[in-house]
Amino acid sequence: MFNSCYMEAESFKEQGNAYYAKKDYNEAYNYYTKAIDMCPKNASYYGNRAATLMMLGRFREALGDAQQSVRLDDSFVRGHLREGKCHLSLGNAMAACRCFQKALEVDHRNTQAQQEFKNATAVLEYEKIAEMDFEKRDYRKVVFCMDRALEFAPACHRFKILKAECLALLGRYPEAQSVASDILRMDSTNADALYVRGLCLYYEDCIEKAVQFFVQALRMAPDHEKACLACRNAKALKAKKEDGNKAFKDGNYKLAYELYTEALGIDPNNIKTNAKLYCNRGTVNAKLRKLDDAIEDCTNAVKLDDTYIKAYLRRAQCYMDTEQYEEAVRDYEKVYQTEKTKEHKQLLKNAQLELKKSKRKDYYKILGVDKNASEDEIKKAYRKRALMHHPDRHSGASAEVQKEEEKKFKEVGEAFTILSDPKKKTRYDSGQDLDEEGMNMGDFDANNIFKAFFGGPGGFSFEASGPGNFFFQFG
Repeated sequence: MFNSCYMEAESFKEQGNAYYAKKDYNEAYNYYTKAIDMCPKNASYYGNRAATLMMLGRFREALGDAQQSVRLDDSFVRGHLREGKCHLSLGNAMAACRCFQKALEVDHRNTQAQQEFKNATAVLEYEKIAEMDFEKRDYRKVVFCMDRALEFAPACHRFKILKAECLALLGRYPEAQSVASDILRMDSTNADALYVRGLCLYYEDCIEKAVQFFVQALRMAPDHEKACLACRNAKALKAKKEDGNKAFKDGNYKLAYELYTEALGIDPNNIKTNAKLYCNRGTVNAKLRKLDDAIEDCTNAVKLDDTYIKAYLRRAQCYMDTEQYEEAVRDYEKVYQTEKTKEHKQLLKNAQLELKKSKRKDYYKILGVDKNASEDEIKKAYRKRALMHHPDRHSGASAEVQKEEEKKFKEVGEAFTILSDPKKKTRYDSGQDLDEEGMNMGDFDANNIFKAFFGGPGGFSFEASGPGNFFFQFG
């Protein structure tokens, strides 16, 4: 009876071997199982089925069979090797080292055991380095170490999760999501994978969805510290940002500023949300006419997210308002390169025009009037400035002062000539070149403009009424 069972078991094993050779591992598994059922005390049957399960990627089941094989036969070298390989594939490099050492005790010349032992010790070293680098926040180095470790431990969820978490912290969200999703397809209750999925959503400013994943992770593992902290931060950030938005809509800019500032202090790692908070606070500062602060906030926003169009647009407008036209043009060019819309093109054109205008003489500034000054205000301003800088008034001054005042007198005449002529003023305001009208600004005589303005057949002269005092009279 025993011989009959053994012969039948051997037959099943041979059929299993044939299917294994053809890489039909499912059928091989079935026949090895039949062999075990017929003869459950044979170590090689468990060893063969373990090898098949390993090929199918079912390392936990394979580990059980490999352990059973060496329990039945402690001198079964291939059993120890397979147990070690399963431990290593699942990420337990320490246990793998023990198995490979056991194999070497049985056969100290076994080259496979020697190589696998080296592989296991390498994984232990990668783990050690990764742990230190994670503490130092050198997440790229951690990803590198985990990639190397996963070459030997392809089924280790722990290594994959650590890699995914670091990818998320590096802002490589699609890669992190992909790793976490693969694990969740195999184990939908994996709290670590749920946490990483939530972390990616949280860092992508999908805070409400992120909270759902953190809560789910905490249901699976109530003591999950990282999920607990992330959930708390996400809820606090969401609430504070929403309160800030409400205060802004209500016109309470001071409160909105305070709330956005508090939100920015919650989690410095949340780059995308913090970029939006900086931009929001920049908008508040713009409303409060704190334009330099608004520019600084928008600059912080684009440092965190250099694709954030809204922050560039807000900063560009602040640059326009503070007459920093070169900076405004640079920001609008960046926006237009990213989003070629008619609106962005017009904003860029406007900034380029203002930049061009800013490089000319500012005739309004020379006369000391506003750009919306009336004709009478322009005349009054000219009268005041022309008298202030007239060369006759400074005839007793040093040659250097006389030269400077003469220059200013000429500029005042230029300014009045342009701004008192509606056609020329329109061209000047629109940024067109005045020389296109055939007017060379160096060809006119400021004295003639002065005489024409003040009029009188006898002209105009300054006379001293005492030291430093002047009055004017018509002859």
